[in-house]
Amino acid sequence: MDETGPRQFLARLIADSGENYGALSRLLGRNAAYIQQFIKRGTPRKLDENDRRTLARYFGVDETLLGAPEPEPQPHMLSDNKQESRIFPRFADLVLVPRLPVEASAGHGALAGNEGEVRAISFDRIWLKELGLSAENLSIIDVKGESMAPTLGNGDSIMVDRSDNMARLRDGIYVLRLDDALMVKRVSLSPRRGRAGLTVSSDNPHYPSWPDIDPALVDIVGRVVWSCRRLV
Repeated sequence: MDETGPRQFLARLIADSGENYGALSRLLGRNAAYIQQFIKRGTPRKLDENDRRTLARYFGVDETLLGAPEPEPQPHMLSDNKQESRIFPRFADLVLVPRLPVEASAGHGALAGNEGEVRAISFDRIWLKELGLSAENLSIIDVKGESMAPTLGNGDSIMVDRSDNMARLRDGIYVLRLDDALMVKRVSLSPRRGRAGLTVSSDNPHYPSWPDIDPALVDIVGRVVWSCRRLV
């Protein structure tokens, strides 16, 4: 991760969780502008080790996402014949993706949000790389409602790539803000107008869609790249 990566990740983490720069600076025992200066001006260039550890624990994320050095590789678990096991990844091969306490509505578009502790889920670094994903750009949130059924159901968890936003927009499923509501919907480009006209639709035919709307009315948060569904 380059030097800008931790700053960008922390800025997005603060925005998604509803925290503010001043309160976090005071949490660290710093002046109220400390976090803002780190994010906006790059001063200091890197977080102090104790500050980094405190923020990682507060948000429940891997310290490496805030600029900590990668841990030393640990030996793989060995089988009885002393050969390396390929079943379990090494700790150093895992990265944490924050699971944010917010919901994207897949219903009538009501505002969706929950207060709660930010948690994280471990993913294999190589698997993410194969998908072309970078952990600092990812968040996991829950789906609320049935408008995207059967593709996504109420309570499903989705991984959102925030780097895949309006600048890279193409047909797919996105988390977006429309009419001040956080939603998960299918977005399609206009066959005639391209990005100048978007269709925001529900996979469930019993729910509304918005054909050929002005892109200026849509704030693309990120593309849905993975989903998980509870079976019990």
